Amino acid sequence: MEWTRTRDVETLVEWTRSDGHVTVRRRRRPDGEWVVRLDRLHQAPEGGGYRRERVADESAAVDLVEAWRAAASGNDGDADAG
Repeated sequence: MEWTRTRDVETLVEWTRSDGHVTVRRRRRPDGEWVVRLDRLHQAPEGGGYRRERVADESAAVDLVEAWRAAASGNDGDADAG
């Protein structure tokens, strides 16, 4: 499925899957680290799920966002692991 950048402010960027059932967000914390989170609604074809991970730098956050978006683009259900 396709993704759209739905929010882009100074310390936060969020993408929404085209069906509207999944969002992935990366946010810079005040201490300089980053938080990446995936939120999948229960109405999603693959069921609900939530995942949050803290990483040390923006590069790691970008890599994690890309991986989670790729996993959540289909109906594989891997994105709620962890």
